[in-house]
Amino acid sequence: MAKEVWRFIDSGDCSPSFNMALDEALLDWHSAGKIPPTVRFYGWNPPTLSIGYFQKVEKEIDLEAVKRHGLGFVRRPTGGRGVLHDKELTYSVIVSESHPDMPQTVTEAYRVISQGILEGFRFLGLDAYFAVPKTEEEKADLRSPRSAVCFDAPSWYELVVEGRKVAGSAQTRQKGVILQHGSILLDLDEDLLFSLFKYPNERVKERLQRNFKNKAVAINELTERTVTIEEAKEAFYKGFEKGLDILLEPYTLTAEELAYVEELARTKYESDEWNFKR
Repeated sequence: MAKEVWRFIDSGDCSPSFNMALDEALLDWHSAGKIPPTVRFYGWNPPTLSIGYFQKVEKEIDLEAVKRHGLGFVRRPTGGRGVLHDKELTYSVIVSESHPDMPQTVTEAYRVISQGILEGFRFLGLDAYFAVPKTEEEKADLRSPRSAVCFDAPSWYELVVEGRKVAGSAQTRQKGVILQHGSILLDLDEDLLFSLFKYPNERVKERLQRNFKNKAVAINELTERTVTIEEAKEAFYKGFEKGLDILLEPYTLTAEELAYVEELARTKYESDEWNFKR
């Protein structure tokens, strides 16, 4: 049987507002039946702190540190915690909830979509597997995370190598469409990451950062050679094709589509009302 053809967009390094606007636009266009299911790869210029839809900026984020380091800042339409997007490959997957291969539950759909990332790691020669919280303590961590940092703990079907988290993803469902996006870390500056959040005191910060080293890892800490962004793109492109049993067809946005995304970026994702509303 012929494989289903999905659209593939590599939008390169874009502004934080454009990145979130394009993910939202793809969700809307797919919901309206204008585009097929889509896989997108992207990067960030400047490096950016993105926060989850439900996070409280004032309580959790040190905005002065964000500015001091010259970082971008944006609120995602998905849940989850703070992510520093820097030396990474970011991906998004847009597919209908009613797609025959998509399970109804969030966690199971997560597993199916993330199979593409799992295969990507394998193409890079890494033995990745899905983390499933087993102990009551791990399950409690999912309900009430200990810190505002995304990579602090694996969630359901998060991807880990040698017991440490290597990719962090978040999902939203709107208008009958699943949007899952996430970060695949090539390198990680832990000191910079931990300088961006607020803590009760310095001791708590040090403890969280110390524990973090045991929980998260970037690809280039695990490989003997340095994996470039182009090598990562090739591996995860093949990974999504294999993991989702699809063919990807590269696509470039039209001028009209581009203008729509830029307008949405300006009016929504650059607005204080969106980014600081909670």
